Formats: sequence, structure tokens, C-alpha cells
Amino acid sequence: MATQIRPNIACSDAEWEARQELAACYRIFDLLGWSESVYNHISVKVPDQDGAFLINPYGLLYSEVTASNLVKIDIDGNNIGASQYPVNKAGFTQHALFHRQLHWANAICHVHTTASMAVCSLEAGLLPVNFYACNFIGRLAYHDFEGVTVRDEEGQRLLANLGDRNILMLRNHGPVVLAPTLPSMFLQMWALQRACEIQMATLSMGQPVIHIADDVVAVHQRDLRQVAVPGSAPGATDFAAWVRRIDQIDRGWRD
Repeated sequence: MATQIRPNIACSDAEWEARQELAACYRIFDLLGWSESVYNHISVKVPDQDGAFLINPYGLLYSEVTASNLVKIDIDGNNIGASQYPVNKAGFTQHALFHRQLHWANAICHVHTTASMAVCSLEAGLLPVNFYACNFIGRLAYHDFEGVTVRDEEGQRLLANLGDRNILMLRNHGPVVLAPTLPSMFLQMWALQRACEIQMATLSMGQPVIHIADDVVAVHQRDLRQVAVPGSAPGATDFAAWVRRIDQIDRGWRD
């Protein structure tokens, strides 16, 4: 594994690429209003180093995250990089669990957006009442609120409730989105956020709500692949577009 000296850090080409992609994702989340002061997390596995992943420095706003100040930790929470920043235990405990146990979960986010937390606080959760919601009906898992996720013993219940799904709605708390790639995770988070925003707006109108029939939901999910960009990996085109957008604002995240 060749190590290259970057402006502020020494790492492999593969790690540097992962760092830049993750830093971009933090800036995009911030631009979209999905950040939560210095809390919440997006993490990715280091592609050429088993048992290592990157996460945000605890104490920095998402708008302050850069490729070089991301913290590299092992699956046990030890800082194995050069960062002097700590890691929020709530982020490490939950994200490390999924990175350790799920070989395909290379990218994970957890957010506290108003809309997604509101939907997680409804007994029925996400309802089949809009276009974006149809993407997820029957594909979400739910986990009852147990307080701040800092206790290891909650881990087995998180995994059991996730089952074979890739989105876990933490009730009264917020969603966790897991995916093989960061762009794929981003696209699913974007669509889920839109579904929650529209549901929140719809229910606030005080009118009878039309629920989309199960057979229509099934057709919608079957046909989703037909609207994907040909030859593009899931979420890649969307993510690249938002990277261009944040570059127009500030390219400092790349350092």
C-alpha cells in the first residue's frame, strides 16, 4: 500500500479519494440543511485498510470538515490516524457496529433532520402517500428508542431489527442509511428526506390522505431502475452534481 504525502496528511491514494468523497458529502449535507450543529455522523470504510473507517471530528461543524481533518479509527474506536480531534462515542458505537457486522455497509449516515425525525416519531412511520415514499414502502426497518446510542448491548437489537434492510428508522430519533457506496447512500438519504418532508406537509393540511395501493407501490419499485442514468452507478450522477455545486461555494473541503 503506497503512501503519498498530501498537503496536510500522509495516506494512500485510495484513502485520499475516500477522504475527499466523504468531506464532500459532509459539505453537501450542510448545504442541504441536514447538519445538526457538531452532532450526527457520516462514515465510510477505508477501502485499502481492513477494520478502519473515517468519521467526522467531534466539535467541528459539517461546514468545517475537510479531507485531511477527518478522523481515522479502527473498529474498536482507537484513533489510528494523525487527527488530534476526538470522536463522538454515539457515532462510533453505532457506526462501528454496522461496519463490523455488515460487509456491504461501506457508507453510513445518521441524521436528525426535522422531517425524518418527525416521521420516525409517528407510530405508522413512513406512509405510502407520495412518490418518494413509494421507493421505501416495505423496505424500511424500525427500532424502538432506547436513549443515546452509546451502549454496546443495544447493538444486537439494532442488527436484529435491521434484518435484511438497509435503512433503519430509529423511532423518536432519526434514520440510519447504509449502502455499499457513499453516492448510493446519499441518493437514498435524499429521496427519504423528500418523502418525509412531503409526508409532514401533507399531514399538516388536515385533509383526508390518499394512501397509494400496494400493487401500485410494487409497480413503482419495479420500474425505478428505468429512470436511472444509463451506465452510471447508483447515485453517482447525483453526487457528482452536488460536488460541483459545493465547489462553486468553497473548494477548501478538498484539502
